[in-house]
Amino acid sequence: MVVLLRVSIFAGVFVLWEVAARLGWMDAFVTSQPSRAFATAMNLARRGELAMHLGYTVGETAAGFVLGTLMGVVAAVFLWWSPFLSRVLEPYVVVLNSIPKVALGPIFIVWLGTNVNAIVAMAIAISVIVTVMMVYAGFREVDPNKIKLLRTFGATKLQVLQKVVIPSSIPVIIAALKVNVGLSLVGTIVGEFLVSRAGLGFLIVYGGQVFNMSLVMSSVILLSGVSVILYYLVSRLEDYVVKWRQ
Repeated sequence: MVVLLRVSIFAGVFVLWEVAARLGWMDAFVTSQPSRAFATAMNLARRGELAMHLGYTVGETAAGFVLGTLMGVVAAVFLWWSPFLSRVLEPYVVVLNSIPKVALGPIFIVWLGTNVNAIVAMAIAISVIVTVMMVYAGFREVDPNKIKLLRTFGATKLQVLQKVVIPSSIPVIIAALKVNVGLSLVGTIVGEFLVSRAGLGFLIVYGGQVFNMSLVMSSVILLSGVSVILYYLVSRLEDYVVKWRQ
C-alpha cells in the first residue's frame, strides 16, 4: 500500500506537470515538461553522452563518499582515543561544520586546479565534518559499564575500541553513511557547477546558460534517480550488516 501511494504521487506529479504545460497553465519554455525532458535524455543517450555524464557524477560522488566517510571515522577514533585532543579540537570541529562549504570552492580550485580533484575535495569537505560529529557522538554514547568490564579484565584501549566501541556504534555509522551519500552528491554537484566540463552538474549549468530548460530538468530528474539508487545501496548495506550482527 505504501509503495503504491509513493508511485501514485510520483506519477501524479509528472502527469499534472505534463498536462499543465500542454494546456498553457505554465510556460513550458520556463518549466519544460516531462515529455521534452525525456526526449532530451534519450537524445543524450543515443549520442553516448548520457552514460559519460552519469559516470563522471557517480564516480566523483563515490570517491567523495568513501574518502569522506573514512576520514571522518578515523578522525572520530582519534577524538575518542584522546580526551585531551577532543577538548582541544571540538570547538574547531563545530566551527568547520558551520562554515558554508560552497565558500571553499575557490580555495580548492586554486589549490588543486580545475579538475576532478577539486570536485572530489568539495564532496569530502561537505561530508567529512558531519561524519566526525555523528560517529564521535556515537562513540561517546557507548555504555561505560561495558568499557569498565573490559578494562577490569585487562583489555587495552585498542581492544576496547575493537570489541565494544565500534560494534556498539554500528547503527550510528550506518546513519552517517545514509547522510553522507546525499551530502557527497551535493558536494559533487557544487564542484561540477564550478569547474567541470562533464557530469550532471555541468549539464544543469550549461542548460541554464543556453536557456535549455529541458536539459536542466532532465538532468535534475536523473540526479534525483542517482540519489535514490545510492541511498538504496546504503540501505541494502545496512540490511546486510544487521543480518551479519545477528
